[in-house]
Amino acid sequence: MKPVMLLGPTASGKSAVAMALADRFPVEIISIDSAQVYRLLDIGTAKPDAAERARVPHHLIDIVDPEDTYSAARFAADARALIDAITARGRLPLLVGGTMLYAKALREGLHDLPAADLAIRAELDREAATLGWPALHTRLAKVDPDTAARLAPGDSQRIQRALEVYLASGTPLSQWIARARSSGPQLDTVRIALEPSDRAALHARIDARFRAMLANGLIDEVRKLRDRPRLHAGLPSMRSVGYRQAWAWLDQPGTIEDLAAAGIAATRQLAKRQLTWLRSDLERVVVDCLADDRVEQVTRLVEAAPHS
Repeated sequence: MKPVMLLGPTASGKSAVAMALADRFPVEIISIDSAQVYRLLDIGTAKPDAAERARVPHHLIDIVDPEDTYSAARFAADARALIDAITARGRLPLLVGGTMLYAKALREGLHDLPAADLAIRAELDREAATLGWPALHTRLAKVDPDTAARLAPGDSQRIQRALEVYLASGTPLSQWIARARSSGPQLDTVRIALEPSDRAALHARIDARFRAMLANGLIDEVRKLRDRPRLHAGLPSMRSVGYRQAWAWLDQPGTIEDLAAAGIAATRQLAKRQLTWLRSDLERVVVDCLADDRVEQVTRLVEAAPHS
């Protein structure tokens, strides 16, 4: 069978559906999550627990330290190797997650963009701390209007990356993408998207999920991470939704409700971006993540999937 991608926004229930599929098919799960790759980021990433990981093989979880970086290109290479190995074992690769750039990199390859420049990133972070990301978005619009037009003024990571590419190379990101050749052949997958029929219901799930993370010790988890000498707020691990807000809150503590509001708002924004990515894929098959029979629907789609 073709590899199956089970995609969806945060709090759409992807992990629960994946575990249900494991009762029906001989699957091994490959995480498509840019935060779950980091060790020690457990509560805020909603990693599968030890029992789930003992019951079903999970891959690309806890593979790098939080001081290190992990890229979409590395994910694509690692996931392709795992798909080959899982298929060779006669099992079904089930790719599960919500990091849409990783999913796109695996399916389509990546453009040959300039490497990360940590000095430029640090300078942009300093500017953003003073001026705010909307001001940097305005700056981006002057040098790369095409990229700026598709980014929200508060989309800090993508604004930073686009400005970084321009400052490092003198060429706008949009031009790099337009002229770059995709690296590697496309991967043919069955793509199932868990999407909500009611956005308000998803928001309610996000609210409950983030508050549960706080109740389960997210603040203490981030406090311990801050004790690591080489870890700082600018690293990709600490820019993850939830961790970024908790780190900022520990710098300037307020009420728990202040942190809850910030984390919930950031998570809703993430879900909105994830849904935008998903809707650009016209070949995905949508299953309502709120439907009572969502597991049965996904099961039928996997059963009907063509062989490779």
